[in-house]
Parts: sequence; C-alpha cells; structure tokens
Amino acid sequence: MTKKPLAWITDSTAFIPEELKQHPDFYVIPLNIHFGEKQFIDGVDLTSAELYEQIKNATEFPKTSQPSAGEFAEKFKEIAENYEQAIAVHLSSELSGTLASSIAGAGIADFPITFVDSLSLSYGITGLLEKGMELYEDGASVEDIKAQLDKMAGTLNNYILMGQLEQLYKGGRMNGVQFFLGSLLKVKPVIQITSEGKLEATDKVRSEKKALQYLVDKVIEAHPSGQGKIYLMQGNVLEQANQLKQMIQEKAPQLEVVIGDVSSTLAVHAGEGTLAVLWY
Repeated sequence: MTKKPLAWITDSTAFIPEELKQHPDFYVIPLNIHFGEKQFIDGVDLTSAELYEQIKNATEFPKTSQPSAGEFAEKFKEIAENYEQAIAVHLSSELSGTLASSIAGAGIADFPITFVDSLSLSYGITGLLEKGMELYEDGASVEDIKAQLDKMAGTLNNYILMGQLEQLYKGGRMNGVQFFLGSLLKVKPVIQITSEGKLEATDKVRSEKKALQYLVDKVIEAHPSGQGKIYLMQGNVLEQANQLKQMIQEKAPQLEVVIGDVSSTLAVHAGEGTLAVLWY
C-alpha cells in the first residue's frame, strides 16, 4: 500500500475547529486529567462541561498529565502505517513536558516527525497548524514549513482573563499572597503567554464590566482598520463570550470574531469563567 506523504499531529490543548476535525490527515493526541485515582482522557471521556461539574463536586483538585513516551510511540506507530512522515505542533515546552514526551515517543516508534514548539496554547497552536497546512498546499517543503512556523511561534497576541483564582492557585500557577489579595479585592488577573512560551500576569481589573471593556480595548487598539480575524476562547461562559463579541463588533463591524471552547486540560488550570482574545 502506498503511504500518504504527510500527517499533521497536535495535542488536546489546541483549539480544534470543525475544519481541522474534518481534515483527513490530522490527528489529535489527548492529554490526561486525573481526579484522585480516576483518570480521564481529554475530549474523549470527559468534555469541558463535564469537567466543570466534576470540579464543583470533587473533594480533590484535578491534575493533568501528558501521555508517556510509550503512549506517544503507540499512536505514532499507528500513524506510521499510513504516512511517510509527520509534522507535530505541541503546546509550549515551558508549560508542559508534552513536547519532550512526544519527541521521545517518535524515537521509540522510529517514525520521522518534525516538531514545532508553539510557545503557546489553544488557538496559538491552531494558528500554526493552519499556516503550516496552507504552506504545504502551496508546495513548501517540510523544512521550509518548520522554519516559518518556528519564526511565527512566539508572535501570538493574547489577553486572558482567568475565571477562577482558586484553580490557578491550586494548580500551582499563583502564589499564596497573590491568591489572598486577588480574592480579597475581587481582582481578575490578566494573564499573557509570553513570546518565550511562559504564563505571566501582566495586568488586573476589578469588575466584570471593566474586564470585558479591557479586552475590547486591546482588540480595537490592535485592529485600527477594523479588519482581520480574532479568536475568543471561553470557559463555560458562552453568554459572556457572545456579549464580548457584540461589544467588539459594535466598534469594528468588519472584524471576524470566532468563539471557541477552552479544552478540558486547559480548563483544569484556567477555570470556569475564563475569557481570552487571541490573534496572530
């Protein structure tokens, strides 16, 4: 059987729109979510909505983990049966060991994979995949695609309003003093994924109304012509997301705003109520 030339691989922290789901050569390898002794596979046997419900009723805070090198190897062996090689784009290596585990898995499977560190999460990964696929359709080589994606990685514009300080704190992303002051003052921290792929608190807002306006202002400031496309990711607050979209498009009617869900793995850390705007 003749093998196809190229597969595309990512992990479940990426935002996966319908077009990518339908792509015949696209594969998502899910991360794991743990509630005590119970383990769930992100997006397979636990949806984001189910996760939020589990968190409300859980006595133990959930944790996430990447697949082992052996688990990646098994997936890669399956893909290798039908493809000559692959390009894999994973979440930031500064935030997870997923990329390292995937690289080790490719070595075990003896399958040629070209790896790209997205230096980001969610749509940050998706945008790189879409650009890579576009370059491939235009005839670019795998080497050229990697070079261009490596250059693009780290240029993501993003502003993230964290939904639950408690989850950020319990997940080890916020220290005790920050958590205490944030809870006391009802502050919503604004987090950014830096160009180095790290999470950094860059600002804070005091109310939901000011928080939404903050995101609107950042989007409009970056799109003075009103043209372009942004992604609005939400953590189980679709009504708020639609409100934010309406506020943005009142000021920039031509701007395309795509609403998507935060994946279950990211929801463990970001929390219900999270809103983010992202664009390249």
